[in-house]
Amino acid sequence: MKAIVYSQNALPIADEHALYELDVPKPHPGAHDLLVKIRAIAVNPVDTKVRIGSPTETPRILGWDAVGTVEEVGEQVSLFKPGDEVFYAGSITRPGSYAEYSLVDERIAGKKPVSLDDAAAAALPLTSLTAWELLFDRLEVKPDEKEAILIIGASGGVGSILTQLARKLTNLTVIATASRPQTREWITELGAHHVIDHAQSLAEQLKNIGVAQVRYVASLTHTDMHYAQIVEVLKPQGRLAVIDDPDTLDAMPLKRKAISLHWELMFTRSMFQTEDMQRQHDILTKVSELLDDGTLRSTLGEHFGKINAQNLRKAHALIESGKARGKIVLEGF
Repeated sequence: MKAIVYSQNALPIADEHALYELDVPKPHPGAHDLLVKIRAIAVNPVDTKVRIGSPTETPRILGWDAVGTVEEVGEQVSLFKPGDEVFYAGSITRPGSYAEYSLVDERIAGKKPVSLDDAAAAALPLTSLTAWELLFDRLEVKPDEKEAILIIGASGGVGSILTQLARKLTNLTVIATASRPQTREWITELGAHHVIDHAQSLAEQLKNIGVAQVRYVASLTHTDMHYAQIVEVLKPQGRLAVIDDPDTLDAMPLKRKAISLHWELMFTRSMFQTEDMQRQHDILTKVSELLDDGTLRSTLGEHFGKINAQNLRKAHALIESGKARGKIVLEGF
């Protein structure tokens, strides 16, 4: 089967060897696996981080967001059957979705929303899981709470779905940050009550909209840059959730206010085969329902055409520029 791989990490993305096409054997499903014929994929920041930072001894297939059709199932599979249309974010410990076929454990896959085309659906699994787990599993937000959440870096993939979840499924006041006119417009359309600029003083801007401090902060990017301001604007006994990769993060400034720190990584459940691993299937099932009933909308930002090495290099370059809005998808081989 065709696959797009990398063999040498840290190559500049303009180098044609940074991502290239290779013929590899078609995989066979294990006990809980679905063999999926890939129709569409999305590209995430984690794809670029792994390509840059993870050496590999053999060609590695990146990509985790995918939409496709189940072609074959493992002997212990009970949630799906051949012919089912699925969407999923996969496991970071397994070959990814930049390929004609991919394996995924049924417990972390969901049925594709029937109301969305392949590209729109492919934009959602990884970010939906991350946003849902962050909001409800890590921060433990209760739907009826009348508090405020500050989402830093809200216009990216995770922020785009987190803004919708917080606005549609909770009573939180949603305050999002974005620094460019087009991203401010985007995140306003997705439901933020207020949009402020993370390049300016967070405390002053919050006061200008009548919010002294917030109960929750979701820091999605440049946490180290905003950390002192985050501590300042959090209420005593507030909660901070982080998804990015600061070089260091000193927890001591949180002590005086008894602020709790929560890391979110949606790959944790599949990586460690946790007892509650099937919760990701349940989350994707619920997300699919919310998309089909119109509560949520796809966060597809740009369609980059066919799944090939050239288009994937372009997608990685845009993500590395920090100027992507929503999700980048590719479709078909």
